[in-house]
Amino acid sequence: MNALEPILAKTRAEVDRRRAATVLEPRDSELRDFTAALRRPGISLIAEHKRRSPSAGVIREELTLEDVVGAYERGGAAALSVLTEEPNFGGSLDDLRRARTASTLPILRKDFTIDPYQVRESFAAGADAILLIVAALDDMQLAELHELAAELQLAALVEVHDERELDRALAVGAQLIGINNRDLTTLEVDTGRSFELRKRVPEEKVVVAESGFSDRAQLDELDTAGVDAVLIGEALMRSPNVEAAVRTLSTPTI
Repeated sequence: MNALEPILAKTRAEVDRRRAATVLEPRDSELRDFTAALRRPGISLIAEHKRRSPSAGVIREELTLEDVVGAYERGGAAALSVLTEEPNFGGSLDDLRRARTASTLPILRKDFTIDPYQVRESFAAGADAILLIVAALDDMQLAELHELAAELQLAALVEVHDERELDRALAVGAQLIGINNRDLTTLEVDTGRSFELRKRVPEEKVVVAESGFSDRAQLDELDTAGVDAVLIGEALMRSPNVEAAVRTLSTPTI
């Protein structure tokens, strides 16, 4: 069974509930340039706040979100990723708003975006970028959501897992390509996927490697392979000294 299916079913129900119950307020903050943060020299670190996950269970609960994102910024992260999905990851839109107040870094809303309402909701809540998972969307949905994000000047990290999904991402003009090493059927991780798929991505695109990376030597290899950024959450959240862990990952060894 594809691990996405039950998550997407809950997401649809939750989106319908929020749409019926919530009037979106105008955005009260300026956009921060998420893409530019990833284009800086060397490999950029997107540090993720994540309380739990279906594959890892509870990750970290005793630290406040403000503690975590503050440590991320002091340690040298280029951008933040904030999980806002609640049933499986324990996040919320309030986490995104709190991160916005606690940090000056651009923020990716990490969620299962399947509806235009969520794109507008992300904009209103203060996100600078959204995640679009190709495996969760048909071609029409992917194009519609990617276009709406562009209209709102939100960056869209378009996540792929294989060559076919990469072709679909490129077909809609995605500028930010996320390569997720986690198999959505088995939840197993193969970090070699980032290196293989990177070869097929045009040089002008910004490439983000996701899942399975935890030390600077791996990041140096990704940098050499032409990957622009890496998204890391669990390894940082579990560290006894979050700021030091970020600083270590942000400092090249070569």
